[in-house]
Parts: sequence; structure tokens; C-alpha cells
Amino acid sequence: MKTIRLCAWLFAVGIGVAMASSSSAAGIPVIFDTDIGDDIDDTWALVMLLKSPELDVKLITSTCHASDARGKLLAKLLTIAGRTDVPIGLGPGSDGKTRQDEWTKDFQMDKYPGKVHRDGAQAIIDTIRASREPITVVAVGPLQTLSAALVKDPEIAGKARFVGMHGSVRKGYGGSDKLSAEYNVRRDAAAARRVLSAPWQKTTITPLDTCGIVHLEGDRFATLNKSDDPLVVALMENYAIWAGKKGQAGKLTRSSTLFDTVAIYLAYPGAKELATMETLSIKVTDDGYTRIDPAGTKTSVATSWKSLDGYRDLMVKILTSKTVK
Repeated sequence: MKTIRLCAWLFAVGIGVAMASSSSAAGIPVIFDTDIGDDIDDTWALVMLLKSPELDVKLITSTCHASDARGKLLAKLLTIAGRTDVPIGLGPGSDGKTRQDEWTKDFQMDKYPGKVHRDGAQAIIDTIRASREPITVVAVGPLQTLSAALVKDPEIAGKARFVGMHGSVRKGYGGSDKLSAEYNVRRDAAAARRVLSAPWQKTTITPLDTCGIVHLEGDRFATLNKSDDPLVVALMENYAIWAGKKGQAGKLTRSSTLFDTVAIYLAYPGAKELATMETLSIKVTDDGYTRIDPAGTKTSVATSWKSLDGYRDLMVKILTSKTVK
């Protein structure tokens, strides 16, 4: 067993080096669209993104209402990361709370030095249009903000690539053989249909088939829980609050399902080394399912893992690395 895990770790490290060497010095330009503050996996994904030299974050937008609370959470995390240079764009619907509001209650948003755009959809449009190279939009929540951007300016799809944590293709929640109406799609099926059928340069998704079985436990989780990296400490504090165990981060032994982290990984060059990618025609139904349908949109789908342990080890390696400045 130790030999297998060592091989998986070496494989992951090798892939990480290959991805870093194959990307440009500045990394792939990325817009991150998130409903951070609901499930904790968005926070894990953001920390992973901020520690990925392969990816150059140009904008982070919120989606699915509660934009003020989500913006505040993003601003505090970016402050700790030393990345207040990254603009924040707020999605529609300012009212509402998140499960991590306890962590941000003392944060003074009026003193935040970074740029905050009230119209997140327009910020997406402006960022894509201003980029000299195609931007990769990584979306890990319901798709209201991105859908609004496409309604205002449909042509942005042709100037960008899309990577999303959306759907259920052959497996449902928890690896079930029964398909699921996955939350990010079901929450607003019309928005999901507009985004997933848009003519992006390339559309890639991690459905529940791959992202719904990702956890960290044992030595991997303990490595993170012992870290003194400020951003990892903040992540663990947020996880404890989200889990209803405020102040008990050190007693946690296992992560929740880390769905959204897989979308960050799929934005990397070379992601196919750990995941099996299939080109499938995907159609979003009115009840929030993502069906394989000849009339659907050609989509690159991560349908299974070549090495799930390799991905777990790579994720720990990334999360314990230095934050990219």
C-alpha cells in the first residue's frame, strides 16, 4: 500500500512539474465564478487557484445571490493571500447570508483596497474583451452571473474557454449508478442551458462522475491541518465554521466532498494526465439533468479518474505551496 501511494505521489509531482513547465510565465488567464459561502468546496477551490502558477487570475465573480456576503468573504481571503490586485465582480442579488459569515463579521469592507465591481456580468464581458489571449472561465456554482453576461454580449463565448463543475453524466452523488440533477445545474436550469450550449472555444466539465468522489483524509488531510500557511489556516478556520465546529479546526480529520477543486485542475494544461476525458454531446433538461444527447453541445467531459490518488496528492502539493503573487 505504501509503495502504491508513493508511486501515486511521484506521478502527481511529475504531472505538476510538467504542467508548470508547459504554461506561460504568467499562466493561463482565468476568470473564477463562484457561489462561495454555500458549500465549503468553493473555498478549497479558491485557495487552490491562488496557489496555482499555471493560472493567472484576472477576475473573481460571485453568483447565486447573497453577493454582498460572498464579496466580503472573497475580499477577506484575497487580503490574507496578498492578492487584493484581483478584482471582484458581484453577481445579481445582494441580500442573503452564507454559512461562513461568522468568519467575516469583523472584516471592514469599506476599507478593502481592492477593486469591487457591482456589475459582475459586465466585469466578465470587459475582462474577456480586454484580454489579448483567450480567457478560461472557471465556473463552480449556478450560472446566473455568467448567463447574464452572455445575454448582454453573446460574442464573448467565442473569445473564451469554459470549464465548469456541473452535471451528472453516468454517475450521481456519492458515485451512485443513478444519475442526479446536480445542484449547480438544477438551481437554474435555464442559465445552465444558456452557458453550457454557448459557442465557447472549448467547453469542459467535471460532472459528479469525477468531482463527486473527491475527499482528503488521513495523512493528506493532516498535512493541511498542520500547515502554518496563512491561507491554509484561513481555509481550515472556514471549514470548521461551515461544519458547525467553530474553533475546532485541529480536531477535523476529513474534508467534505471537494467537488469544485476538480474544475481548477481541469483548467491546467495537461489535466488529461490524471483524468479520463471524453467528448460527449450534452443537453441540459428543464429538470436540471445533463443528458448525453446527439442534439446536445459537444463537451469535453471528465468521466473517470486515471489516478484519483494522484489527484489527491497533487491537490495537497498545490495547497501547501506558496501563494502565487
